[in-house]
Amino acid sequence: MSTFNYSSSDNAGKKKKGVLSAQSEREARKFIKELNLTPINVIESHGLKGIKSKVKNKDVVIMTRQIATLLEANTSIVDALKITADQLNNKDLINILYSLREDVVQGKRLGQSMMKYPSVFDNTYSSLITAGDSSGSLDTIFSKLADYLEESASIRQKVFSALTYPFILIGFSIIVIIALLVFVLPQVISQFIKAGVELPLITKLLLGLSNNIFIILLAILFVVATVSFIYKRYISKINNHISAHKQLLKIPLAGNFILVSEIERFSSTMALIMESGSNLDTALTESAKVLNNKYLYSMVMEAKK
Repeated sequence: MSTFNYSSSDNAGKKKKGVLSAQSEREARKFIKELNLTPINVIESHGLKGIKSKVKNKDVVIMTRQIATLLEANTSIVDALKITADQLNNKDLINILYSLREDVVQGKRLGQSMMKYPSVFDNTYSSLITAGDSSGSLDTIFSKLADYLEESASIRQKVFSALTYPFILIGFSIIVIIALLVFVLPQVISQFIKAGVELPLITKLLLGLSNNIFIILLAILFVVATVSFIYKRYISKINNHISAHKQLLKIPLAGNFILVSEIERFSSTMALIMESGSNLDTALTESAKVLNNKYLYSMVMEAKK
C-alpha cells in the first residue's frame, strides 16, 4: 500500500490538504470523494516509508502530550490527530499524522497504522496504542505514555549532560598526548642524543611509541574491527547470543548498570501495558520487546511459558 499527498476542496470551496494510504491513485481519489471532498491534486509520496524520517524524540514527546490533552478533553482521535498535526513544525511528523488520520477514517486501527513507521514509533509505542484502542482507554494510554516519554527524555538529558564533560576531557587528553609524542618528544630527545647522553629505557620506549604511533593506531583499529567481526559471527547463533549477553551482565559496574537500566525499562512498559487493560500474557510478550539483552529477554519469555 502506498502513501499519497492530496489537495482538495470541500462543498464550501475551502481547500484542504492531507495524506492517505491506498493501493493506487485511483483508489486514493475514491477515498477522498468518500470524505465529501473534491480531489484537486493527488501525488504518491515516497518519503514516509522505508526512509528513516527526520523526527526527533522531542517531537514525538510533544506530539504524544498534545494528543493526550485533546483526548482527555473528549476530542475524537480523528480530530486530535489533525489538530496536533496543524500545531507541529516537523514536516515529516505532520505528514505521518495526516496519514494516520486517514487510516483511522478508513476504519484501520491506530496502533497497526503506526507500525508502518518503526523509525518514529517503536514496538512498545505501537503495542501500547493498540492495547489502549482495544480496551477503549486511548486517552489514558496517551497520557501515561507522554509521562513515560517525558521522564525518559529527562533521564537521557541528565546522563548526556553528566557524560559530556568527561568525554570532552578524555578526548582532549588523548589529542594532547598524541601531539606530545609525535611533535614534542622527538625534538626534546634529539637534544639529548646530540649531547651524547644515554637515554633511559622508558624514554627509549616512548621514542619508539612516538615513531610508530600511526602504525600502532592502525593496529588497534584492526584489532577492534577483527574482534567486532568475530563477535558478530559468534552471536549469529541465538544460544551464543544469549550466553554472551549473560556474561555481559557479570562485568563489574557496567553489568549492574545495564541490568538496572533494562529492568527499569521493562517494568515501566509492563505497568503501562497492564494499565491499558491487556492481560499478563500480552503484557509480557510486548514488554520483552524493549529488552536489548537477549539473556533477560529469554528469561522473560521462559516466565511467560
